[in-house]
Amino acid sequence: MTTSKRLEGIGEYYFSQKLREIDELNKQGKNIINLGIGSPDLPPHPDVIKVLQEESAKPNVHAYQSYKGSPVLRKAMSDWYKKWYNVDLNIDSEILPLIGSKEGIMHICMTYFEEGIGVLVPNPGYPTYSSAVKLSGATPVYYELKEENNYEPDFDALEKLIAAFPLQGIKGLFVNYPQMPTGQNANKTLFENIVAFGKKHNILIVHDNPYSFILNEHPMSLLSVDGAKDVVLELNSLSKSSNMAGWRVGMLCGAKERIDEVLRFKSNMDSGMFLPLQLAAAKALSLDKSWYDSINKIYNERRIKVFELLDLLNCVYSKDQVGMFVWAKIPATYKDGYALSDEVLYNNNVFITPGGIFGSAGNNYVRVSLCGSIERFEEAIRRIKTKN
Repeated sequence: MTTSKRLEGIGEYYFSQKLREIDELNKQGKNIINLGIGSPDLPPHPDVIKVLQEESAKPNVHAYQSYKGSPVLRKAMSDWYKKWYNVDLNIDSEILPLIGSKEGIMHICMTYFEEGIGVLVPNPGYPTYSSAVKLSGATPVYYELKEENNYEPDFDALEKLIAAFPLQGIKGLFVNYPQMPTGQNANKTLFENIVAFGKKHNILIVHDNPYSFILNEHPMSLLSVDGAKDVVLELNSLSKSSNMAGWRVGMLCGAKERIDEVLRFKSNMDSGMFLPLQLAAAKALSLDKSWYDSINKIYNERRIKVFELLDLLNCVYSKDQVGMFVWAKIPATYKDGYALSDEVLYNNNVFITPGGIFGSAGNNYVRVSLCGSIERFEEAIRRIKTKN
């Protein structure tokens, strides 16, 4: 048997491979401290778990659910967007609950993109954007985000990429602010420029927005820009903001026409989400600012330790980053971030992510996750001090 052409150029996800290697090292007694993956180690709010427990015990909640999600969950998502982003969303037509926002990336690509179409993808950026575009048959067209430009798109460069692309042309643009992996925060002018660019070229803007509450006092949505719904679909998630990564709850927000189009694809891919999980997610979305303050207090304490660790490695970084990671430039003595990552892994039994997995523009960087206890960061620092 042979695999389909759509899998050509699609490798196994880097972290999937690396976790197997780390497992083998652990079997050898290495006890690797993994500071690579952004998987929250803190639990959801106790009230969220309580709702899941109580609702799951009911006898009438185990059937298939609506493809569009429970009205209770969609109402909670709408209220959440209004409260935190000042964005009005119709609960019946402008919100589509997802089994995690990662699946929404694929749904969008399969709904709108195909062979002959180009899609602008950030470099560095989340690798799934590129792989999902490729799986749809379309061509990822990489645009570089540079430190000297505050990791914002160079719109003149985007114009040139659009002008140079043959066939059916550029039909989509992926953006992600707060940006992963660089930690660059959003701002109103940037968002207005992105929407204006989308309207000028009549292309779909896909904004991936899972990090807006982490170490960030001013969460923003691209949909808050006037007229954004004309060209924008926004993905959001409870994975990071509510410590519910394994629960797989996300959302897609945008104009009714876009939601209906994506639903045509999604409804052929799954059969809805477990109702008690949806109701627990609705509870998570109702939490007040004290919840976000409590988790950010913890992340801030951890970030201080990550700064200490990066100082030991002679890396350079900005303290103004937001989100769940710290992005840092490596010393010139290393060939690239892979070299530094491997040295720390094999010499110190600590894993940090090489920036090159996010694109060629990340080759001279590393990324450290904040998902670990203070004790783990202190132990990682001790190991690096001992072996250096």
